[in-house]
Amino acid sequence: MDITEELRAFVATAQTGSFTAAADQLGVSNRLTSKYVAELEARLGVRLLQRTTRRVGLTPAGADLLARAPALLDDLDDLLAGVSEGSRGFSGVIRLSAPVTLGEIYVGGMLARFAAAHPGLSFDLRLSDRFVDLAREGIDLAFRIGRSEMLSLKARRLGESRTVVVASPAYLAAHGTPAEPEDLARHDCIVDTNRQQPRRWQFHPGSAQAGAAQEVTVQGRFHVNSARAAAELAIAGLGIAHAPRFAVCGALDTGALVPVLSGFHSPPSPVSAVYLEGRVLPRKLRALIDFAAEDIRHAGIL
Repeated sequence: MDITEELRAFVATAQTGSFTAAADQLGVSNRLTSKYVAELEARLGVRLLQRTTRRVGLTPAGADLLARAPALLDDLDDLLAGVSEGSRGFSGVIRLSAPVTLGEIYVGGMLARFAAAHPGLSFDLRLSDRFVDLAREGIDLAFRIGRSEMLSLKARRLGESRTVVVASPAYLAAHGTPAEPEDLARHDCIVDTNRQQPRRWQFHPGSAQAGAAQEVTVQGRFHVNSARAAAELAIAGLGIAHAPRFAVCGALDTGALVPVLSGFHSPPSPVSAVYLEGRVLPRKLRALIDFAAEDIRHAGIL
């Protein structure tokens, strides 16, 4: 058995904590993954994993190997890819994660544009509004909104996500238009529970983040964990939404929604491509990040 396949099986199992999850990640059977790890242990003469009925853990030797093996495999992949891609282009699978609304509105289309120039690549895009564990879930690259405190990740900033306060013309005709942030306390507001402080909306006067921030506590009948759902409820005339611009730009263009409190703005959040610290970033991932950085500027959604 090729030692590189044994190492891949070990790394996937150690990172996911499960032979089954590792097998799914590698695209092989559970039994074959377990066999590869056993053969690696026999080759090295040490036990690398502690098996239990519910989870797989690392021995001290396994922890030492896990600290070194991923970078070694990345170096090997980058070396081999550099040779083969020079003649026939990128190949293989890129596993990605993105927030649900950003993924549906932008990332899927961006990947389609990137894929058109790289027919040898396949993509596994998983949409989730939680910050997924890249190592545990086998994710190569994640698109994220907001700041991450995880030291194990590196980030390439792609832009800033700006939020806008919006409502339908019908809602404003029936309930009036807020002139100041404090006026929102008297309106039905649609609360997006994905936000860090869902019911506390923060504003700065003017177009720059200058002056004291003003925070307003809002109330509303509808609490949703989706910026797209908040926009749809606002379009239906059920309240005022505070949503990322990318989630409402289409409705603003058609007039289904109109901006409110345009003399004020909320602090922006960074939009980044993140990947694991300490690994050699494969050429295909570097190419995708470079493409996304340029593409998102042309898209004009932020």
